[in-house]
Amino acid sequence: DCCVRMCVCVCFLRVCLCQIIILISMFAESSDYSEAEVLPDQFPSAPAEPLPEFLLEPEDGFIVKNRPVQLRCRASPATQIYFKCNGEWVNQNDHITRESLDQITGLVVREVDISVSRTQVEELFGLEDYWCQCVAWSSAGTTKSNRAYVRIACQCSFPSVCPVPLNLCHKLLLLPRQRGDVDWLKNEDVIDSSQDSNFLITIDHNLIIKQARLSDTANYTCVARNVVAKRRSSTATLIVYVSGGWSSWTEWSECNARCGRGWQRRTRSCTNPAPLNGGAFCEGPPVQRVTCTTLCPVDGGWTEWAKWSACGTECTHWRSRECQAPPPINGGKHCSGGMMESKNCTEGLCVLGDVAVYTGLVVALLLSVVMALCVGVLAYRRRCRHLHGDITDSSSALTAAFHPGNYKPPRQDNPLHPSAPPDLTATAGTFRGPLFSLPQGVNDSPHKIPMTDSLLLDPLPSLKIKVYNSSTLSSLELPADMSLSDGEILSLKSVGTVGRERDYHSHTMSRESGLSTSATLGNLGGRLTIPNTGVSLLVPPGTIPQGKFYEMYLIINKWEKTTLPSEGSQTVLSPVVSCGPSGMLLNRPVVLTLPHCAQLDTPTPDWTLALKTQTHQGAWEEVLTVGEETLSSPCYLQLEEECCHVLMEQLGTYGLVGQSCPPRPACKRLQLALFAPRAPCLSLDFSLRIYCIHDTPHALKEVLDLERSLGGVLLEHPKPLLFKDSYHNLRLSIHDIPHTYWRSKLLAKYQEIPFYHIWSGSQRPLHCTFSLERASLAVSQLACKICVRQVEGEGQIFQLHTDIQETLLPHSPLPSGSPCLPSSQVGPYAFRLPDSIRQKICASLDAPSARGCDWRLLARSLGFDRYLNYFATKPSPTGVLLDLWEACHQGDADLVSLATALEEMGKSEVLVVMTTDGDC
Repeated sequence: DCCVRMCVCVCFLRVCLCQIIILISMFAESSDYSEAEVLPDQFPSAPAEPLPEFLLEPEDGFIVKNRPVQLRCRASPATQIYFKCNGEWVNQNDHITRESLDQITGLVVREVDISVSRTQVEELFGLEDYWCQCVAWSSAGTTKSNRAYVRIACQCSFPSVCPVPLNLCHKLLLLPRQRGDVDWLKNEDVIDSSQDSNFLITIDHNLIIKQARLSDTANYTCVARNVVAKRRSSTATLIVYVSGGWSSWTEWSECNARCGRGWQRRTRSCTNPAPLNGGAFCEGPPVQRVTCTTLCPVDGGWTEWAKWSACGTECTHWRSRECQAPPPINGGKHCSGGMMESKNCTEGLCVLGDVAVYTGLVVALLLSVVMALCVGVLAYRRRCRHLHGDITDSSSALTAAFHPGNYKPPRQDNPLHPSAPPDLTATAGTFRGPLFSLPQGVNDSPHKIPMTDSLLLDPLPSLKIKVYNSSTLSSLELPADMSLSDGEILSLKSVGTVGRERDYHSHTMSRESGLSTSATLGNLGGRLTIPNTGVSLLVPPGTIPQGKFYEMYLIINKWEKTTLPSEGSQTVLSPVVSCGPSGMLLNRPVVLTLPHCAQLDTPTPDWTLALKTQTHQGAWEEVLTVGEETLSSPCYLQLEEECCHVLMEQLGTYGLVGQSCPPRPACKRLQLALFAPRAPCLSLDFSLRIYCIHDTPHALKEVLDLERSLGGVLLEHPKPLLFKDSYHNLRLSIHDIPHTYWRSKLLAKYQEIPFYHIWSGSQRPLHCTFSLERASLAVSQLACKICVRQVEGEGQIFQLHTDIQETLLPHSPLPSGSPCLPSSQVGPYAFRLPDSIRQKICASLDAPSARGCDWRLLARSLGFDRYLNYFATKPSPTGVLLDLWEACHQGDADLVSLATALEEMGKSEVLVVMTTDGDC
């Protein structure tokens, strides 16, 4: 019983204790709640601003050529945001910061940009790459973006991520637990960094080129070896490009205005250095112009005569005047006339005056006797000259140099028959004494012109003088400016009878074959043509005065023997041609035809074309700019797709130049000609030469002559190529070579011709050579492709398949069916339109018509109406138009175009004349 009671008591005590504990806890909770509710000491604060979050982080970039890399980052919310590069803060002024407000969250968004240049990256030298990261601030703290690495990209010959070949060797697997060596090869030669400090080989066997040089262009290969094996990496070709640099400015040219306001210009070229291997072309203009003002010349004027002086002892008195009203300034002409004037002041009463009268009578009598003797001598010599025909040989004329002396004519074999024609090839005696031109008569002494002071002619290379003297010759004219030091003299022959023009057609010009021609032309005119070049000179009838005969010439100047007319960004578009004699007077314009290589088939004008002429001092002057002619322009230029025709009245040296007309770049037409050596080939070496020349007949003829001397042969017909004024080089490469039998000896995979060399036109003929090597002499078949294209432009492909052991047949460079015109045509045979029809057309159209059915309508019908004012200033505008039509149709001489134009004008009477009198 005691045990049971004890257990009950213990249980009761436990229950009580639990109840007490529950009551104490409940009381504590209630007291805390009431105390907090009744006595609050603070209110909860606003939520804190979060850390900045990057919406855009900077990305890795490569510096290509010299273009900087733009790094950008964007964060929100951000009170400040800056870049840190390689552990250093970037200057605040180098940041471009933009601020905006997020429309959704209402937080401030900041964006910042910086530029990293090539100089900044190159200044960091070491194993670590150049890196930048963005740091943003807010009230909660700072946040950093990822690092963005900026590297310099090198130009590689295969697609890969540069730098190459810096990370090649770590890919080579060395055998485990074996020590290995690593070498770098440059064109199969081991690189020794101790010999060349520009190379650095790191601990990780990476090659670092500190500064790119032109000599560093090579093939690089990494070789790893140990005691077990040796391995080579793939070869990486490193090409170092060179950006162009401007040369120094030339001196300012003279003011182009002789009087008043004009302009001066100076030029520079992108040749210091010239861009290589695709380097950037120079930025900025190659030409600068400034205005200038030239003081106008003022001719002098005489003042009033002063009063007569007192009568002197010689019975005369004087008065004077001065050239001061106004005085000549700025190169103006001086007053003409005498400054002093005298006269007898005694009205004949002075004794000295009587003595002077008698003295004058005696002098006059003596002069009369002398003149009578001279007339007798001249009559005697004229009678002897009627019986003897004399020729001054070129050798005697050149060796004697026209020293004064006597002229002894040679003896005629048959002096009793004066009617027989003189022997114009016989060697005569030496003519000594001054030469004169006698236009009005032999005895008209006041009109004698000493040819040593005349500006009528300039020298022609290697011409011999022939002087004709017979009963049919009325005058003799020779060039004045005889440059005997060069042996270059031209002869003029003036003949009295027009009908004997063809009898004296003899010219002896020692010239380079195929580049010049000459002929003796008279009043009937003619045409000079250099075959297979597209260059010709049309001399219309009536250009040379009646009774005069001139030995005219036409020469294509070789590019290495003359300065070219291009300046700055201009390019030469035609051959430089000399025609002469340059000082001869012409009664009407002649027509010079020049081939050009400008591409003109675009709907909008891409060219600014100009005709230039060379002065006697060798400088080039602009004659006219096409489309900007004025009444003072001395020439008219008719432009066609492949040639131009120049109407001119002054012979000389001319060339056509052009430059791009902004904003479109102009294009030149080029030809690509592929040559190879003629079989048999006894060597393993074999070469292919590709010429890049102007698309003109003369340029191709020049290359053919050059290759003929080298023993080369044209493999295919030349291919056309449009070369654009875009500062991009011309790239040539060879492909699909059968490597089993052939090997290319070139280091690079392509060759380039710089843009400026082609565009200037001053370095012809330009070519590239592909050197190949056969595996053995038994290999004869060669099949490959040669690609030629302008970088970012058009191109051409030569598909070559030939047997080099066989004798290659050259392709004909001339198009089939092209007319082969003779080098010279004299008289009516040179013109398609007979002179009688020409005169009737001129008589019908020269007079102005109220309905406009005159020469102006003919010009529009023939397409010669670009500048009608030139034709309006001529005595016969229709005649000049017909001369231009003859020059434009020299190949076909198609009368249909002329007949169609006249039919549209309603000139039926002229058509009847053409069908009855003409040879249609």
